[in-house]
Amino acid sequence: MSYQSRVFRVVYLSAMVCFLGSCRPTFDDAEVPSVGSGESESRVPFAPTALGEMPPAILGNGGDLEGEAVNYLDGDLATTGYIAVPEGEGPFPALVVIHEWNGLVDRVRQVADDFAAEGYVTLAADLYQGRTGSGPEENIALMQEAMADMSMVVSNLNAAVSFLKARPDVSGRVGAMGWCFGGGVALSFGLDGDDHDATAIFYGRLIDDPAVLAGMDHEVYGTFAREDNGPSPQQVEAFAVALRSAGIKHDLHIYDEVNHGFWLRVDGDMDARSAAGLDAWERLKAYLDRTLR
Repeated sequence: MSYQSRVFRVVYLSAMVCFLGSCRPTFDDAEVPSVGSGESESRVPFAPTALGEMPPAILGNGGDLEGEAVNYLDGDLATTGYIAVPEGEGPFPALVVIHEWNGLVDRVRQVADDFAAEGYVTLAADLYQGRTGSGPEENIALMQEAMADMSMVVSNLNAAVSFLKARPDVSGRVGAMGWCFGGGVALSFGLDGDDHDATAIFYGRLIDDPAVLAGMDHEVYGTFAREDNGPSPQQVEAFAVALRSAGIKHDLHIYDEVNHGFWLRVDGDMDARSAAGLDAWERLKAYLDRTLR
């Protein structure tokens, strides 16, 4: 079996875990109308979460979209990302957020708004050329199409980073993060993409080869679930061992009594997910602060 086939097989299995677990699309994950951009760029009020608070979007309380649709690939009008910019002059650190297997949907846009409220110029990337899936078959088809040409995925995210770095209100420090399919893509991009400064993975495809991971030049963040098979706790432990062998600093944690997809949708089971969701958020805030600020 080729390396590309092995990669897709792992991502496919992870995606099915995502569907059978807690990443089933909810009504807010339907494709939404494009966000218009006026003559002046919309801004998100600076309103970082206090200690003990989680961002509204992952609690199901995301409000009206405050950012704008954006075409960040030259000559490609189908690929439509979403940018959320904090109020103020900056310069701000920046983030690229990478969607799950179903594409760039409203929940991810709302999370981008939440990161802008924390003080990050945030670009939600679009790896599916404006398309979203409405169920497992469509999601898998879109994911398979993207994974069949990872060089195009990396080029897409390189363009996202370049787009952010070209802004006068961006400090030059950029991180990438994603969930499930997007988490695995974030790790691949951390290894193969242009220079950026942070990689945050939420239960995505992992690598356990220290020789490959030695190509990472920055600390890695990871949040995982004990009740998950994609990746399993054993795969996370192997990833941690490989990172240590490669000398890569990392902050990884496996949360008990939660399953795949818990962080992006804490509202799916508030009793089970709130404590883990809050700890993962506060770890993430600290990680982004030390790597991007």
